[in-house]
Amino acid sequence: MTTTNTKLSIKDWAEEDRPREKILLKGISALSDAELLAIIIGSGNNEESAVELSQRILFSADNNLNILGKFSIKELISGFKGIGEAKAISIVAAMELGKRRKYSEIINREQIRCSRDIFECFHPMLCDLQHEEFWILVLNRTNKIIDKIKISQGGVTQTVVDHKLILKEALSRLASGIVLCHNHPSGNKRPGKDDDSMTKKIIECCRMFEIYIFDHIIIADNDYYSYADEGRIPVFER
Repeated sequence: MTTTNTKLSIKDWAEEDRPREKILLKGISALSDAELLAIIIGSGNNEESAVELSQRILFSADNNLNILGKFSIKELISGFKGIGEAKAISIVAAMELGKRRKYSEIINREQIRCSRDIFECFHPMLCDLQHEEFWILVLNRTNKIIDKIKISQGGVTQTVVDHKLILKEALSRLASGIVLCHNHPSGNKRPGKDDDSMTKKIIECCRMFEIYIFDHIIIADNDYYSYADEGRIPVFER
């Protein structure tokens, strides 16, 4: 007797198991990450349904959306059968929207009170980058944010920071204090010797103009290092 192994498409699934129908029946929160991703890509390939393909994509990212957010369009196309340019762009766009939504929620917090506030302010912007960027927050006398400014962008291991440019941006906005922040794409949050010497130099320059350094944090994936929390920002500068 000959048996035929027929693969079921999503349309052949029970209605409550199909991602789109499941949203209507149970609400968006009932869907798994794979099911949400399946809705974004729309279809799978000849061997996998959209959900199965999405499960495999997530598995390759250790089932971590932050890691998935680091995948490039090229990596998605070359790594997964059934993911072409349009689907890869859709995935990257969805990851970016999620990041911007988180940033929109954080930006409403106008006052910086601790290192965690700084981390949450910058994390959505810096966590997925494959290169280093250096940013500052310009603060008024009550630590409310006046402005957020990118100072420099570099390579995988470092970025060049001009302390004179930092000082110029702070003075032009009549800042009372500033926050320093940059990322480590390597995932290692510990500062290097260059980070230490740069921080010291910026503190010394700003001190001459009575601008205090609130903190300097280094973001590495979902963690961070705070110079202030480690007692490495002089008390008279904070």
